[in-house]
Amino acid sequence: QVQLVESGGGSVQPGGSLRLDCAGSGIPLDFFAVGWFRQATGKEREGVSGIGGNSATVYYSDQVKGRFTISRDSNTVYLQMNSLKPEDTGVYYCAAIQDIRGFVAESTLQDPAAYQIWGQGTLVTVSS
Repeated sequence: QVQLVESGGGSVQPGGSLRLDCAGSGIPLDFFAVGWFRQATGKEREGVSGIGGNSATVYYSDQVKGRFTISRDSNTVYLQMNSLKPEDTGVYYCAAIQDIRGFVAESTLQDPAAYQIWGQGTLVTVSS
């Protein structure tokens, strides 16, 4: 059974950087597309970024485009977050969809209902 574990959250001042890691256990993440989502207090969960199983498909929400970078190796997906803003505060979750052939669509990466496996979340706080 695949499990996901997020790490790297914490507190940072506006303009700072953090890197979130999403590690898979059970089997390698090679054949899974992985997405990052976040949820602020009192708000709905929203998509942040996603990457296909072969990295051919990548998406970023308009709110983070140009500031966040998603990447992956065989068993971990990374989210590098630069120029952080207070509105980036929230619990960040990674999630996985089976993507053996690497053909996942960008629209699928953006849809939380498409994901089969979720991590427990890691808190990011951006505040002065």
